[in-house]
Amino acid sequence: MTDRVRPARLRAGDLVGLVAPAGPPPPEVLQVGIEIVQSWGLRVRVGKHVLDRHPTLDYLAGTDADRAADLQEAWCDPEVAAVFCVRGGYGCLRMVDLVDWDAMAAAGPKVFAGSSDVTVLHEQFGARLGLVTLFAPMIATLAFTADEQAQRHLHSTVFEPETVRVLTRPGAGPLVAGTASGVVVGGNASLLAAGLAAPTASPVPDGAVVVLEDVTEDPYRLDAIITKLLRAGWFDRVAGIALGSWTECGDLAHVRAMMLDRLGGLGVPIGWEMGFGHCPAALTVPLGLVGDLDAVSGTLTMRSSALR
Repeated sequence: MTDRVRPARLRAGDLVGLVAPAGPPPPEVLQVGIEIVQSWGLRVRVGKHVLDRHPTLDYLAGTDADRAADLQEAWCDPEVAAVFCVRGGYGCLRMVDLVDWDAMAAAGPKVFAGSSDVTVLHEQFGARLGLVTLFAPMIATLAFTADEQAQRHLHSTVFEPETVRVLTRPGAGPLVAGTASGVVVGGNASLLAAGLAAPTASPVPDGAVVVLEDVTEDPYRLDAIITKLLRAGWFDRVAGIALGSWTECGDLAHVRAMMLDRLGGLGVPIGWEMGFGHCPAALTVPLGLVGDLDAVSGTLTMRSSALR
């Protein structure tokens, strides 16, 4: 049970590359996000295709090849210390296999941050690069630009990661009581399920602590997503589960009952509403670190800081 490779923390003057591997960012929200990141003392370089639009599919930020090229160019630039995804939506599944992952691995470790649809890329950064990444609010979304608590937590994670090793929120607690320890993996549930069929899909590490969240999925849809993961054996070797937010997923009582029905039989501790995902004051969650889950207290404590 060991951590993946931890990138170096950011320092004033570092250069951050911005990419849009999925949906198109609203230009005005992107500009506000850029100004916030610059106020942290960081320099910003926007990918060439971030403000593109796909010629026929308006839910994509440009063509698949161009979105992949932006990610690879930013990551392989030795001057870039971090790559931030500006928004989610949909599209990472379409471009992930167009990336030269050998070239990405050769570029060395750096900070990678994003969430939601970017779950697809987190999986590949973990499996192919063995890297700790950050499941974090994205800068061209109101969940970042209009939420000072989310901004502060991401800022602390990239500059002073030792100060935010304990992840929790008011009201967090047990779905199933108990404690567990393991490498933290996961992300957006629907994207994890969507990636199961890929030949590059990687199994969950033995004894992992899984983090899960989702947005705008009815309880029956969430049931199907969790059931698909169960049938695929995705949960077979997990040590614990930390559940985040389920925003616009219907009655939370129904979601809670469904999760207990589907996951309670695994016999592992499960935390409920632990403050990450599509929610106010969203926490930045390091993926690839060893964490200690205490479902009763609703805490996930990283044994080491996310960045060196």
